[in-house]
Amino acid sequence: MWRVFRPDAVTVLRDQKARKSLSRYFAVVERKLPARFLVCKRVKVKVDLSVSNGELWRAHEQGLKQFRKLLVDVDDGKVKLSDVKRPKVSLLDLKVELARRILKSCHFCERRCGVDRTVGKGGVCGVGERSRIASEFMHHGEESVLVPSYTIFFTGCTFHCQFCQNWDISQYPDSGVEVSPQTLAKLAEGARRNGARNVNWVGGNPDPNLHTILAALNECKTSIASVWNSNMYYSLEAAKLLFGTQDVYLSDFKWYDSNCALRYSKVPKYLEVVSRNHRLAFEDAELIIRHLVMPGHISCCTEPILKWIVKNLGPMVRTNVMSQYRPIYLADKYPEINRRITSEEYENALNIAKEVGLQNLEP
Repeated sequence: MWRVFRPDAVTVLRDQKARKSLSRYFAVVERKLPARFLVCKRVKVKVDLSVSNGELWRAHEQGLKQFRKLLVDVDDGKVKLSDVKRPKVSLLDLKVELARRILKSCHFCERRCGVDRTVGKGGVCGVGERSRIASEFMHHGEESVLVPSYTIFFTGCTFHCQFCQNWDISQYPDSGVEVSPQTLAKLAEGARRNGARNVNWVGGNPDPNLHTILAALNECKTSIASVWNSNMYYSLEAAKLLFGTQDVYLSDFKWYDSNCALRYSKVPKYLEVVSRNHRLAFEDAELIIRHLVMPGHISCCTEPILKWIVKNLGPMVRTNVMSQYRPIYLADKYPEINRRITSEEYENALNIAKEVGLQNLEP
């Protein structure tokens, strides 16, 4: 059942640029192809899940090669996924086990706190072993290609943005309610039946909850596009675990000057980590990039980010240049960002996007 209340969410179905950059996502939405996590569940890995981490990662590397081959065969119509039996140990089973082990010395993000979350400890994000969600609902405020988007808001975040619009979720990891992978799978299945185009993992930030989300996808029996709505600061190991499970990476690329990232989001090595993960995400699946225009940051961040996208990912990546910044939470401690952006700043950002060659902007 389709329930769409935004006209642009309907007209985007005829947007050839959107369809070109997100062709497989559209095929999943229109039930022409299976979600990628379902393909991942059909890839056999020859490994005992009790062996060492090194052996598991080597099996994971081989499994990814088999995944990519099977995905091509499924997408080309050479193989019908329903004809492929689910193996005793699948690539997604292996990912779930590796994610579970990372919890004992957590490095889902590049802060690499190394805490043992299985005994109740939390690192910078404050998230424990059991994931908590603040809310879940059918979201009609996301990008047009995503609406209606079944959005799950996890508590906690690896950043401490001083202007966070979701600060009551992101900065309070113990709020919300505990949720199991089985419950999340049932919720996603029900959302698909009720017309959701995708399940959208966000927060806060989904990265500290990678173990729960992979386990939920492993439980999910319905083909629903999976959207990783992240600040993109996850570790290389987390990136590898994400490979083959997500249909769309919905990224946040906010800073280019790492000093700005450190001052306003309290995060080191921002550009190094986030630019790497954008490249990896683009190689793995399909990508929508969000860039929030910040007051006074056109020259240091907006312009170089938009140039970076064209140079490294190409002009056809779906990009949303956003004007929604509001000076809330702790923004009043920073006079330079304690205001909305001006219409001139936003118009300048849009002109830069066109001048650098971006051809697939979210309207």
